[in-house]
Amino acid sequence: MDTWKRRVGGYIAFVAVVLVSTTVSYRWGMRVYENDPRTLIESFQFAIEMFTTTGFGGDASSWQTQEMHAFIAVMDLVGMVLLIGALPVVATPLLESAFSTTVPRSLDADLSGHVVVASDTTRSDALLDEFDSAGVTYVVVEPDPDRALALYEAGHMVIRADPETTAGLESARLGAARALVTDLPDRVDASIVLAAKELSADVRALSVVADPSRERYHRLAGADEVLSPRSLLGESLASKVTTAVRTDLDEAVAVGDLRIAEVSIHHGSGLAGSTLAGSRIGERTGVDVIGAWFNGAFEAAPPPDATLSAGTVLLVSGTEGQVERLVDLTNAAARRFGAGETVVIGHGQVGKTVANALESADLPVTVVDRDGAEAIDVVGDATEPDTLRDAGVADARTVVLALPDDTTAEFATLVVRDLAPNVELLARVEDAESVPKMHRAGADYVLSLSTVTGRMSASAVLADRDVLSLDTHVEVVRTEASALVGRTVGQAAVRETTGCTVIAIERGDELVTDVGPETRVERGDELVVVGTDEGVRAFERAFA
Repeated sequence: MDTWKRRVGGYIAFVAVVLVSTTVSYRWGMRVYENDPRTLIESFQFAIEMFTTTGFGGDASSWQTQEMHAFIAVMDLVGMVLLIGALPVVATPLLESAFSTTVPRSLDADLSGHVVVASDTTRSDALLDEFDSAGVTYVVVEPDPDRALALYEAGHMVIRADPETTAGLESARLGAARALVTDLPDRVDASIVLAAKELSADVRALSVVADPSRERYHRLAGADEVLSPRSLLGESLASKVTTAVRTDLDEAVAVGDLRIAEVSIHHGSGLAGSTLAGSRIGERTGVDVIGAWFNGAFEAAPPPDATLSAGTVLLVSGTEGQVERLVDLTNAAARRFGAGETVVIGHGQVGKTVANALESADLPVTVVDRDGAEAIDVVGDATEPDTLRDAGVADARTVVLALPDDTTAEFATLVVRDLAPNVELLARVEDAESVPKMHRAGADYVLSLSTVTGRMSASAVLADRDVLSLDTHVEVVRTEASALVGRTVGQAAVRETTGCTVIAIERGDELVTDVGPETRVERGDELVVVGTDEGVRAFERAFA
């Protein structure tokens, strides 16, 4: 808008100069060439009539000399240029402004209990999806007009304001909000937290840091909770390399004696290549397979002929001992008795965390990075086969790709898989949309930074939901289902309708874990339901 005002102001000034010049020139020409003097007002009237294309009054018959005819011809061209120039400078912006969407600059005065998000980044989509899924009201404070407009037109609640200022946060009614979440560069996050605490010392401020060493300064700025998703992502990747059975159990959600866990099938596992029915998982371990992730896509109640492959993640429920047996079954023999050499490609925050965790566990690790440093074993391009050969990828048990660029990671995955068809390949990506592409390229296990950040931030805000893991969209909820009272789980077709599974029923002081199609829901029962975010929302809409 400021640019448009400057353009209009300049255009008006230019038109004024042309009008004055034309008035003076016409008066002089009529006196000198036509010997027919005009007053200043008459000359100004001529200029107005010519440039507005309303005619030339009675003066047209007074032009007898070639000089005056040439002057009039030139002024006609100037008038046409001014008229054409008015369209893009004045008319078009006015029409665009009249018919375009306007992003609000403040919220309604009665809004409260919302979450203020500062501001839109490549990782914020996952966070907003989490809030949408949980039915949490939020507002994005975005200073960039184009990004604010894109969010607004996509249906998100957004205001155009600067989150680093108290005025911008006040426009988002921060004082009435339940929390503030900021995931921008570390220094900007600290500035936003300072502004938030100046405006409202009671608001809960959550800050996401890229460098964990800066957590102290965010605390000093007033952040109530400082999240480090890159470190968590690195720890999660490292945990997939270690041989401890506790790895998968530590992330499990406990419901009485039951454990709800995600268990990965690794390269070399006897289950890889078999069907779900052929694996006889239920008979051999006693767990109930609730769902599975195939190439990054979740399928509730997978069919018996579903093929299990390296990288498939099973969502199961069972006792701790049953899940332990499944974890042992899904691991390769080499993983049970030693992880072997691990090659970590990329030495940013994620790569450092993976390498440090493996070294702390006394596991051999080789680090590859483009830039040389003391901790780097092989310096080179991760997409070049020679670099990966020098790192020993062909003989490694596991390769961890911790590259910051998704396109590079996808290409490196293709090269690694070509050099080592049977190596276990774990990877991180920035964008959740890159996860299925990484699986198609040959990765066994992929974590998205945007998903982990969104889950981590949403989990810190929402205290009423158990998040199964930060890298997937599966959650466990306890809810009453009034629409199910008097009906059996099978009659209601809960799994077929919503994709969710009722794994337990809390009935007074009793916990019923043997839930099947014939289990009848009674009044006052609280159901323990597991499913994807979308599935849980569908269950709540249908039965709660």
